[in-house]
Amino acid sequence: MSDQAVDIDKPYEDEPYELGPVGLLGAAVVDLMIGGREVYSVFVRTLYFTVRGRREKGAIATQLFEIGNRSLFFLSITMGFLGMILSYEAGIQTRRVLPDYQMLGAALLQLFVRDLAPSLGALLLATRVGAGIAAEIGSMVVTEQIDALRMCAADPVDFLIVPRFVASVVMTSALIIFAGTVAYITGGLTAYIAFEVPLQTFFNTSLVDTGDVIVGMTKCVAYGAAIPIVSGYCGLTTFGGSEGVGWATTRAVVNASLAVIILNFFISGAGYLVFPGL
Repeated sequence: MSDQAVDIDKPYEDEPYELGPVGLLGAAVVDLMIGGREVYSVFVRTLYFTVRGRREKGAIATQLFEIGNRSLFFLSITMGFLGMILSYEAGIQTRRVLPDYQMLGAALLQLFVRDLAPSLGALLLATRVGAGIAAEIGSMVVTEQIDALRMCAADPVDFLIVPRFVASVVMTSALIIFAGTVAYITGGLTAYIAFEVPLQTFFNTSLVDTGDVIVGMTKCVAYGAAIPIVSGYCGLTTFGGSEGVGWATTRAVVNASLAVIILNFFISGAGYLVFPGL
């Protein structure tokens, strides 16, 4: 009887328990909620240490250079080509409906200011800046440098994330404004060459008002704050060796891009509620 009992129970011990689709979805929701709570905790601690934390000389200036100067060329070139593509495609669609290009530049500028320049620029920065932050902090975790910081009574959030947070908020706004201007200029040149739209007609700011500028700048600040927070959290939760660093980098890019999209949804919705005439 004992051998028979063992034989009956053995398959249940050897075979892993498989979750169904509902179980997998529930596990994913639970993981998302736990991760969101931990990211929120990092965000609160970052705000606290931004006001009350220590100030290491030159840390913020170094991050301003790393995030801003080293991203300028990449962001400007990419946004320049995106401006040409959007202007060309918008011109083709306008010609199919109503061959009148007088408001092409004004409509494109409103889209750039309100949504396209902040969102596209932030997604590009999430790939470069977010991956760099996660890889750097993750490497410090696996080499036990973070443990050494804690032994020296230095909080990793204060020492590592706060300088990147401040620099990202400042430089993300500056980079997006500059890269958006580049995209609009290249779009104007494309419209002039492809559709013979005069430059003075294309560079029309009649549709842009204060509400568009406020929504666009709000997105710049929100994206600039979200990228280092999410990427820093992914770096701090790294485990394992070099494989873990690579996985943390991938998580940082994916989660930072997802944060940008989610923030875009909520800020755009709030913007249309606050400025209903747009």
